[in-house]
Amino acid sequence: MLETTTSAFTLLVLVAPLAFAGVALVARTQPGRDPRAVERSGLVAGAAGIAVAAAAGLATTLVGSLESPTLGVGGLGFSLRLDPLSTVMLAMIALLALVIFRYSCTYLDGDARHGSFLGRLALTVTAVELLVLSGNLALLVVAWVATSLALHQLLVFYGERPLARLAARKKFVIARIGDVFLLVAVVLLYRHFGTGDLGQIFAGVTRTTGSETAWTLGTIDLAALGLVVAAILKSAQFPTHGWLVEVMETPTPVSALLHAGILNAGPFLAIRMAYLLDGSRPATTLLLVVGGFTAAFAAVTLLTQSSVKVALGYSSAAHMGFMLMVCGMGFYPAALLHLVAHSFYKAHAFLSSGSVIDEARAHGVRLPRRLGSPIRIAASTLVALAWYLPLALLWGTDLGGDPVAIAIGAILVLGTTQLVASAFDSDGPVAGVVRASLLALAVTVSFVTLEAGAHQLLVDTVPEAVALDVLQLVLVALILVGFAAVVLLQIVDPARSQSARRRAFAVHFRNGLYANALFDRFVGALRTPTVQSERTP
Repeated sequence: MLETTTSAFTLLVLVAPLAFAGVALVARTQPGRDPRAVERSGLVAGAAGIAVAAAAGLATTLVGSLESPTLGVGGLGFSLRLDPLSTVMLAMIALLALVIFRYSCTYLDGDARHGSFLGRLALTVTAVELLVLSGNLALLVVAWVATSLALHQLLVFYGERPLARLAARKKFVIARIGDVFLLVAVVLLYRHFGTGDLGQIFAGVTRTTGSETAWTLGTIDLAALGLVVAAILKSAQFPTHGWLVEVMETPTPVSALLHAGILNAGPFLAIRMAYLLDGSRPATTLLLVVGGFTAAFAAVTLLTQSSVKVALGYSSAAHMGFMLMVCGMGFYPAALLHLVAHSFYKAHAFLSSGSVIDEARAHGVRLPRRLGSPIRIAASTLVALAWYLPLALLWGTDLGGDPVAIAIGAILVLGTTQLVASAFDSDGPVAGVVRASLLALAVTVSFVTLEAGAHQLLVDTVPEAVALDVLQLVLVALILVGFAAVVLLQIVDPARSQSARRRAFAVHFRNGLYANALFDRFVGALRTPTVQSERTP
């Protein structure tokens, strides 16, 4: 009886995605300027999604992980999985969907296809929610592809804009390549385990720990590599990142949904499949290399951009790379914490990007002059260390024998160093230094506390991190050196003069090291249709 009740409750979670699917159907009847019914139904669907996510969170807290029966053939089909990961993702998506949908009701007010846009937005939310709730490989693949196709319809909403069409074309090509890799991984997993049920697959995975077998390319390793490539392509990692910074022709709500929600599908896939990835050295090493390089590359490139939205695009690529890199380290709770925090930050950044610029112009904000003093920068690092070390020891972090914990702590110190240095390495007032130091303390306390909470939350959902081998330790060390160089550059860059060498350096990064131009040639994005003028009689 209890099993039947819990299975039935799991299926009730379908109310969240089905409600937005209903909004998409309503939009077909009101595709024009005044879609009152679409707006009302969308707000109701958003509120229902939040309520369902809250109920799902309570259920998983009281009962544990839940799975619905599989509706399909041969172990492949439709089933839902409720665990701490899926409930956290559902809650995040439900809240973001309500905010973005409400924003869209005003943002496109008066547009000739306002209702059609809201319908496409609702359909995309439906696919994303099904993705995070998937309990079977078949549903995972279908929702993964549906999310991409629904997003494509939003990216080309203004089809008369050539740049939007070109960016969407590149995104479409990359997405289909990622779909192939995901499908190959799913086929390998199904043939190996004889089922598509995620719970049974995770239970059947034997984690590789012996160094003599760590670098073999068996079925699990090949499947893990396919999953990693799919996640990398979904998250706009170098060198396929170009489309992400070119989709700014789309309406702002699409940018917010893309950067705060859909890009997260890559890190989510890595966290969901953690038991598979954790047993494959090739897969986790690929995450370290691509994620670490993209994070550093994009963090430098965004400094050279004059457009706020383009800089935000590179920021998203950097954050996605960082999450994938952390997954490569096996620190999945920290990746989930970063994912949630980045989603809300990026949604707010896009939805408020216009008002922030207007406010800055209206108030004539003048920032303190940066100095570039090595002594002040070193002092900022000491302040960041002074905040982190006692808290880490208080929470029982192993700073003596766990390289991953040391690496994550070092990255946090680098981030708070930049925060403190922004005030300390300037000619601003002392009050600014005090505020920046206290803010760095608040960030450190929040991270250490929330990461410990995320670890407890996911204790039965993701595996404990395995020890990194020598090659991976070397890669982590190189990544830390690269991050330190990027942070130092971000600190001293405002104080540097505009020399000819610096301008030449900035040009290369402003163009993304020309990787996007090469990819343009690959997909034929540089070919634009020739418009022939009409002949007059």
